[in-house]
Amino acid sequence: MTHTADATAAAEAMFAADRASRGLGIELLEQGEGTAVLRMTVTSAMVNGHGIAHGGYVFLLADSAFACACNSHGPVTVAAGADIAFVAPAHEGDTLVARAEERVRYGRSGVYDVTVRRGDEVVAEFRGRSRSIGTTRPKESA
Repeated sequence: MTHTADATAAAEAMFAADRASRGLGIELLEQGEGTAVLRMTVTSAMVNGHGIAHGGYVFLLADSAFACACNSHGPVTVAAGADIAFVAPAHEGDTLVARAEERVRYGRSGVYDVTVRRGDEVVAEFRGRSRSIGTTRPKESA
């Protein structure tokens, strides 16, 4: 298995166990070393009292992309912190795509940027800080 194949397997395994993201219809489109692309369609249950997508769902999509990217290296890695800037509202029926990219890893920590788009329009910019907790995932039995 190549290093890139290992990254793909680690992200896929982590996402397969992520019932919260999959339960909202989030799909893992691409993954690689320090990168991931996820997609979600805004449903009526995700719309707030202003008629726009609740920011928590946009954050969750970005956070899930961040999780796939930072867990692509093997050891279990969690968020040490994150923030988001909401740039444009999303609406029911919009398809959002989150692209996560690793900026730097140092020791057990890392920094990742995620851009959430609706087509070509930026909806949100997210920055996550990761921390490896030093364990590895159990291998799936055949």
